[in-house]
Amino acid sequence: MYFNTFLLNIQMCNLNTYGGVMSKLYFRYGAMNAGKSAALLQTAYNYKEKNKKVILIKPKLDTKGGNKITSRIGISSDVYILLGFDESLNKLKYKKIIKNSDCILVDESQFLSEKQVEELWLITKKCDIPVICYGIKTNFQSKLFEGSKRLLELSDELEELATICSCGQKARFNARIINGKYVTVGDNIEIDNNEKIKYESLCGICYIKKVIEEANKDVI
Repeated sequence: MYFNTFLLNIQMCNLNTYGGVMSKLYFRYGAMNAGKSAALLQTAYNYKEKNKKVILIKPKLDTKGGNKITSRIGISSDVYILLGFDESLNKLKYKKIIKNSDCILVDESQFLSEKQVEELWLITKKCDIPVICYGIKTNFQSKLFEGSKRLLELSDELEELATICSCGQKARFNARIINGKYVTVGDNIEIDNNEKIKYESLCGICYIKKVIEEANKDVI
């Protein structure tokens, strides 16, 4: 219901170009430590080098780095929009920022709400502005995040960014470690910005051995 209502009411752009070649919504996803933020910042640099206006967005739920997008390799950039989970991009203050941009880049897009993903998709079609979202597909319980689920449903193009497990295989799972122990229960969102909580990228076999079997060893 929301999707259809927003489609009728969005007033950010009015191109009237339905049926033509429009911009796309991209979802570039990967496990923890796949270099997603670094790839986003490199993409932003490439656009800026060609004198294009790039808008960087980050959900407020990602408290790491404050109002900056930061990468493990040491590069960072200020965000234009620090988006609250219940906020709409159709607000006047955001419309002014977005409508004159050449590209929108979103970091930690798994933390977006379903509605916000729908808004981004509509922006690509009604404003002809490409939107590239970077994020994690599944949480530490191997379940889809709300934002990732909607991105998988709506994105025009999907790209998996690869990283490796400690065993050398491709990592697709994210394990949560609290006080040195792998856990399978807890809040859906816990940011690894303190010493107690850490995350590790694992392949399927290592996820079974380290997480699932370890969690159930007293039950079996």
